[in-house]
Amino acid sequence: MQPVTALSIAGSDSGGGAGIQADIKTFSAFGVFATTALTAVTAQNTMGVFAVQTLDADVVEAQVRAVVDDFALRATKTGMLGSASNVVRVGALASEGLLPHLVVDPVLVSTSGHVLMAEGGVEAYQHALFPYAEIVTPNLHEAAVLCGVDVRDVTTLEDLSALARTILDMGPTFVLVKGGHFINTPDAHRAPDVLHSHDDLVVFDAPRVETQNDHGTGCSLSSAIAAGLALDRNVLDATRDAKSFVLAALESAASWRLGRGRGPIDHLGWNE
Repeated sequence: MQPVTALSIAGSDSGGGAGIQADIKTFSAFGVFATTALTAVTAQNTMGVFAVQTLDADVVEAQVRAVVDDFALRATKTGMLGSASNVVRVGALASEGLLPHLVVDPVLVSTSGHVLMAEGGVEAYQHALFPYAEIVTPNLHEAAVLCGVDVRDVTTLEDLSALARTILDMGPTFVLVKGGHFINTPDAHRAPDVLHSHDDLVVFDAPRVETQNDHGTGCSLSSAIAAGLALDRNVLDATRDAKSFVLAALESAASWRLGRGRGPIDHLGWNE
């Protein structure tokens, strides 16, 4: 027996909780072998992001081609791409059929508020990458930016669904709008995610975990979906499994004190 292989195209988090480091841990937790293409180097920890160096699109492409020339990829996940040129280049690679089961996590802003996408990135996602995505996984704030909506106007599950439908019209097969930042519900202790296709709507409901250790949850959810797709699960099952994985990782790390800010989640079940 040997593992199947997936690819993460994402940035580095020096604190280890998010980015390509979280993707590697998540793939490993699912028994999927992780390959990587680095898009940016960040200086960050649990307190915030202090510096970003985005890599040139030629270097990103070279990494991807080195991987796909040698490995039988089963799924691909994109995280922080850092620049419009990187988004366009990854879209071009996807158009060649090199990035199977493409999961696009459109990383625009860090949890601490640091902008992680240069000018023109939103339009590049909309036109150059989303049409090749099997599933796009924005959080509430990213979905609002992508749709040109004031996030303060998103107050109901129907509003979340409307964001998903708008992004669906940009070309992906599925859209998952993540509800971790959605607190305008009758029960603020829940964290609903809305999965939309052109044929169906599924709401994944889960309890909101009260913890400061939630750094990297978005990266981990999208890479868990990619791992599920690599293991031949359909999008619905892969998303359900990913939601359960992140919930367990949040609960397991709820009492950790790694760093002085928003700490990481327990990808590998160390507290189980």
